[in-house]
Amino acid sequence: MTEVKREVFGQMPQEEGGGVVEKFILKSDSVKVEILSLGCIIAALEMKGRDGKFSDVVLGFDTLEGYTRKHPFFGAVVGRVANRIAKGRFTMEGKEYQLFLNNGPNSLHGGAKGFDKVLWTPQVLSNGVCFFRLSPDGEEGYPGDLKVWVTYTLSGRELAINYRAQTSKTTPINLTNHAYFNLSGQGSQDIYDHEISIDADSYLPVDDTKIPTGEVATVQGTGFDLRQPVELGKHLQKFHLDGFDHNFCLQQAETRHLVARARHPPTGRAMEVHTTQPGIQFYTGNNLDGSLKGKGSVTYPKHSAFCLETQNWPDAVNKPHFPNTLLQPGEEYNHTTWLVFSAA
Repeated sequence: MTEVKREVFGQMPQEEGGGVVEKFILKSDSVKVEILSLGCIIAALEMKGRDGKFSDVVLGFDTLEGYTRKHPFFGAVVGRVANRIAKGRFTMEGKEYQLFLNNGPNSLHGGAKGFDKVLWTPQVLSNGVCFFRLSPDGEEGYPGDLKVWVTYTLSGRELAINYRAQTSKTTPINLTNHAYFNLSGQGSQDIYDHEISIDADSYLPVDDTKIPTGEVATVQGTGFDLRQPVELGKHLQKFHLDGFDHNFCLQQAETRHLVARARHPPTGRAMEVHTTQPGIQFYTGNNLDGSLKGKGSVTYPKHSAFCLETQNWPDAVNKPHFPNTLLQPGEEYNHTTWLVFSAA
């Protein structure tokens, strides 16, 4: 059985349009998740270690104020298009679109005010919560009225996140959740003792602005071969890597399949990622720098968390040989990601 509670988390500032931000608490016997109506943010996720004790394993803030200030998308649903679009530009049906540039020369995670910074309309379900919003035609430069539903459901050890969307005009779309995990507990200083595996034979090399070059490269014989579990700290040292911020190319299956696993041997905590998406962005918190004070007033230094963002491939709208990212009127975008938590 999943218990679902809702409570007021805070009030948006007047300059942001006011509005009440609610928090939804989903609780099973092994996992407890707190989700905000602002940006569909996963604000806390508590899971058991092998000692049976609960620990919060996602980065974030204790109060709404933290989330209304600039932060690196902690826990949020990002869109219309997650990840980067080169030069914030794309051409579709003969028309060029220019988006806001918020990541050097590129557009990142939806632009200046993406899905992470707006209030969603919640509906409580028996085992979760469904959030809805209408992204109006022209919002952040994107075409079409886009109706979006993001549904979180918790059953036992499994948190499912389903994304659905319908549009009035052809539009690129790519939705993901940007939770930052540290399985030893949020506030732990690094993730070097985590074991990571990603079931991908290829990855996308990027240029110095993190835009894929267009090459689909084999992981074989490189530091990107994570098909067998690696201990992160030792692996980064061995291959002289500053960290990961790359898309791994998954098997093109519309059905649920296991794509990644993270494990923290000292506590026994583990997390599996299953998805219907064609890609997963593995990010090791390279841009965290200790300047943000998070929950319990702890700081979040570099490499103190990882993200496993299931998604379409970055800049797919400008790369015809990447999986299709365009949603047509009359079609439905529908993807699900399942996070399965365990302790052994």
